[in-house]
Amino acid sequence: MTKTSIKCLLATALAAFALPSFATLSILACEPEWGALAQELGGDKVSIYNATNAFQDPHHVQAKPSLLARARSADMVVCTGAQLEIGWLPILQQQAGNARIQAGQPGYFEAAPYVRMLELPSSIDRSLGDVHPGGNPHIQTDPRNIGLVAAGMAQRLAAVDPANAAAYRANYQAFAARWTAALANWEKQAAPLKGMNIVVHHKAFVYLENWLGLKEIATLEPKPGVEPTAAHLSEVLALLQRQPAQAVVRSVYNDPRGSEWLAERAKIPVVVLPFTVGGSERAKDLFGLYDDTVQRLLAALK
Repeated sequence: MTKTSIKCLLATALAAFALPSFATLSILACEPEWGALAQELGGDKVSIYNATNAFQDPHHVQAKPSLLARARSADMVVCTGAQLEIGWLPILQQQAGNARIQAGQPGYFEAAPYVRMLELPSSIDRSLGDVHPGGNPHIQTDPRNIGLVAAGMAQRLAAVDPANAAAYRANYQAFAARWTAALANWEKQAAPLKGMNIVVHHKAFVYLENWLGLKEIATLEPKPGVEPTAAHLSEVLALLQRQPAQAVVRSVYNDPRGSEWLAERAKIPVVVLPFTVGGSERAKDLFGLYDDTVQRLLAALK
């Protein structure tokens, strides 16, 4: 047997054990909304692991060993940014020793730079509570932002995994078409919500309010990130006597006691919003998230 024949046989044998063309891109998503979006855009080309769930406060996450293991093997990390993950993600990046997911690398993706940030502070003072210097990070409560982030994420997926770039582009086009149609439907359904006065537990809904024309008249937290106090709740109740609200809105992960106390005395309903994918039985994906959000708010008007 000639050397050429041996090389050909060896190449054939190696090819048989090579990774298949559909080997998946491993993605660690900081929040469920970005994991869901990456799944829409990546399809069977990606494998998603969410670092958090809808029943966790995204401000307070522990860098557990299980997350560290995921960070070590991840090809890509997709996060909100705007310092939402400042308390835990840098620890993972440092300890994982994974060059692919470090800040500034293609495998590190932040959603916040793709949208117009709201509530940008003029100054930072810890006495003001949990204020983010880059603006309010809860951008996922406005579905228009999801569409903007989707375009950037699709481009990044193609850059990180060029072999499947065509698939990511095709998936984005299909998703964008479905999203545009769904957005028009949500806005039509939500028209009666414009001008609705609400009290919120945490300042987590500024983008939702901006989208639907809701009016936030008070927050249960005296300062962002500081749980409601009896004195502050009494002040909010007195305010509602002068300026009535239609509902108290909180996220599924918020402690219910403050909102229930106020709702009982003000004779208004509590609206518990899923906040992200997985936050309710109906919010199983991004489309279900906003279907449920709009319907829960509309129910408060009845």
